Amino acid sequence: MTDKPGEDWAAVMARTQKMWMDAWAETFAGAAKAPGLGVGAGGEEAGDLADAGARAWAQGLEAWTRMLGQMEAAGHQRDRRFASPEWSDNPLFAGIRQAYLGWSAQMLETVDRIEGLGEEEREKLRFACREMVDAMSPANFALTNPEVLAEAVETGGDSLAKGMSNFFADLAQGQLTQSPEGAFELGRNLATTPGKVIYETELFQLIHYAPTTATVLETPLVVFPPWINRFYILDLTPEKSFVKWAVDQGVSLFMVSWKSADASIADIAMDDYVAAQVEAIDTVRDLLGVERVHAIGYCVAGTVLAMTLALLAARGEADKVASATLFTAQVDFEDAGDLKMFVNEETIATLEQLSAETGVTDGRVLAATFNVLRGRDLVWNYVVNNYLMGKDPRPFDLLHWNGDVTNLPARWHIDYLKRLYRDNLLVEPGAISIDGHPIDLTMIETPLYVQAGEQDHIAPPGSVWKINEHVRGPVRFVLAGSGHIAGVVNPPAAGKYHYSVLAPGVPASDLAAFREKAERHEGSWWPDWIDWLRGIDAATVEATGARVPGKGRLKPIEDAPGRYVKTR
Repeated sequence: MTDKPGEDWAAVMARTQKMWMDAWAETFAGAAKAPGLGVGAGGEEAGDLADAGARAWAQGLEAWTRMLGQMEAAGHQRDRRFASPEWSDNPLFAGIRQAYLGWSAQMLETVDRIEGLGEEEREKLRFACREMVDAMSPANFALTNPEVLAEAVETGGDSLAKGMSNFFADLAQGQLTQSPEGAFELGRNLATTPGKVIYETELFQLIHYAPTTATVLETPLVVFPPWINRFYILDLTPEKSFVKWAVDQGVSLFMVSWKSADASIADIAMDDYVAAQVEAIDTVRDLLGVERVHAIGYCVAGTVLAMTLALLAARGEADKVASATLFTAQVDFEDAGDLKMFVNEETIATLEQLSAETGVTDGRVLAATFNVLRGRDLVWNYVVNNYLMGKDPRPFDLLHWNGDVTNLPARWHIDYLKRLYRDNLLVEPGAISIDGHPIDLTMIETPLYVQAGEQDHIAPPGSVWKINEHVRGPVRFVLAGSGHIAGVVNPPAAGKYHYSVLAPGVPASDLAAFREKAERHEGSWWPDWIDWLRGIDAATVEATGARVPGKGRLKPIEDAPGRYVKTR
């Protein structure tokens, strides 16, 4: 509460609202520096749109009142933005909510009725319209959000002052805060599975995790996380850690921890990431004296793992990998989802301009793009909580990881966008060469376990499915509940979600046929995966000697999680 009870909190709110509008208009006016946020619109145009939106909301109450008589109410829809009783109990705000929901539904339906648009153009317009509709929600503005008004009254305006402080702090760091600073620390309450860094290059560290069982599978597992994010998405808190769970199942597990790009690796290219995967595989084979390994590739690392498998096949070395598991990974980018709408000549030119001096793509640009794909949950939810309500976000390990951004080598990033997302060359045999070898996915005979998320907005399940059309070997396709992260990080003990698989011998020509024929199972798909892995090779060995980190030829460099994951 304020120590000035006589202060007119409404005047404070009005001044604060104006500051919000001015700050947002100024931020959006520089949208040309944030590639893709305009989905093809230039910075000047984006600034005009933002300014127009600010003016519209300043005069919004009268407009909402007029709209009440023009639109069918949509107030019975379940929407967390309007869950508070104030949105229903107060006739004014109930009307605002109903008018907004009716207007937004009408706007989205209009996109589908516009004639003369190709499907690609319609999808871009649908995405832009959806983002605009979400941004214009009355919940996002102080004067039209009853919860914000109530909090301002309760605190005498202090909530608005705290919100402005939060806003300008985030503006200074160039990133939206989704989890409070200091709530998590690597090695303390995240990435705590015991292990040692046993090998490192300028591009990656290799972590060997300590066994927890008397015997382990003879064929070890090498995990390649995406270098767009930190590896510990697979080693969060112990209850959620895929690493800990797999080690407890008797897997000899090695994890690659990629270095966040800086000037020292600015020239790294696609060939280098493939070579790094081969190097990690060979390092583990040599350390343990085994002929082959299992491999996992998550997201972009799964895409590159497919290249690695094709390269090994071209070299006659396919037997180095006993099986490969791909988490939410695409090889065919024809239907790559909403992200593809950000890949256009303007975006690529802007990225080239931004990285010209350093050779590095700032991870904050990527984080902003991914957040925009789920703007209602990952942007506007925090605008309301952090800035309008003046509250701190609750501690959440997944969102702490989400905000722990990594930089990318710009040369690799732009090449990846051009050759894969834009031109879809990976599925054309010989269109991409690695280390002088033309890449042909049809040469891959390695058994694959392919996991996709039903609600994945980054790697849509229909796009992930397409690998079935390009490889020669057996594929076990698993469609898991939830999306790009929660669909993967779903420990069995949580008892959440579900997964679907085909029964042995049941074919499916496409994803629609798969959905029709697949058997649904409740809970996590992890047990299905470990059973599949043991089906490839169930032989075990004693968990001694080189199976213990640092007891083999490669001596410990440092404790897990290592330096690279902490480098900012």
